[in-house]
Amino acid sequence: MERLWTKPFVQMTLGALFLFMGFYLLIPTLPLFITQLGGNELHVGLASGMFTLTAVIFRPIGGMLVDRYGRRPFIIWGLLCFVLTMALYNWAAGIAILLALRILHGASWAFSTTAVGTSVTDIIPPTRRGEGMGWFGVAMTAAMAVGPMAGIWVIDNGSFRALFILAACLSAVALLLAAAARIPYQPKASKRVELFDKSTLPVTVTLFFLTISYGGVMTFLPLFAQSIEVNSGTFFLVFALTLTLTRPFAGKLSDRLGESAVIMISLLVTILALIVLMLTSGWTGVIASAVLYGIGFGSAQPALQAATLRIAHPERRGVATASFMTAFDLGIGLGSIMLGWISQRTGYDVLFAVCAASVAVSLLIFAVLARRLLARPDVQEQPALSR
Repeated sequence: MERLWTKPFVQMTLGALFLFMGFYLLIPTLPLFITQLGGNELHVGLASGMFTLTAVIFRPIGGMLVDRYGRRPFIIWGLLCFVLTMALYNWAAGIAILLALRILHGASWAFSTTAVGTSVTDIIPPTRRGEGMGWFGVAMTAAMAVGPMAGIWVIDNGSFRALFILAACLSAVALLLAAAARIPYQPKASKRVELFDKSTLPVTVTLFFLTISYGGVMTFLPLFAQSIEVNSGTFFLVFALTLTLTRPFAGKLSDRLGESAVIMISLLVTILALIVLMLTSGWTGVIASAVLYGIGFGSAQPALQAATLRIAHPERRGVATASFMTAFDLGIGLGSIMLGWISQRTGYDVLFAVCAASVAVSLLIFAVLARRLLARPDVQEQPALSR
């Protein structure tokens, strides 16, 4: 069996951990910083929306460029810009400057995460891709679990200046680790300009409808938990722990049984989790839903990414990775907007029912289109990339 835990894989995975940790430090704290600058809810929404929109616009461009010119330049310059932006938050004296920084931050996030994510796929042996992407996902999950709590602790016991310095330092560590890793990909000369990999469309559309539910749960679970007098932190802690434990196991299973079997079962479990959440009125149902959602979403996401990479040609893995991440971002962003409109006019039970329906659509699309594509004899592992 080919080695998974090589030095470059460890360096890139740890680099992703520090990068995402720095990113998640700002998730619960940036709105507080904006209000300190004199902003309001509109400015908070603008800051979040401009970051996401910029990332969505630049991801396809980044995917095309990392395939054409190689991964390393965009890892180094993308992360360097990311570190600089984190440090510059300390000099944001007004809302206008902050919003400009959010655009710069979104662009650097798009280029750096696309380049890092694509590099990892080059390093992981094809026969252990599901397992490798599962462990790489654990780094992001751990950052998601620890980062927000650490951010709140820093501003409670220190200051926003300390928060931004810490975020910049964590991002700098990510830069050092990623820059030191030996990345095997060699750029190929090509005149074709591709911003989206059409061959992976069935899988990315499957992911889009899955992440609509993720956006709904992440955005509205705290409000729902408050309405039934349950601590929302319990859900997120159980969800993060389940996700962390599930992903490596699910990755091994997808390598052994194939991505299709894992994805189909995982999407069914995700639907069950949302039905439980829709019907619950107490902490028992919230915890059960967190476990089921952690298993379902935690297994489906890395398996879908492994499926995307199996379909894509090696010379278009950057574009394929960008397409995958764009679908992820769009599902969360558009899902949050749509579900916010629904929650205002109905209730949380209808909101979670719509989330479950969205995952059901995801399951249908995968079963009809993506599963058939993965079963085709011509969709096989591509030759190893030049080293």
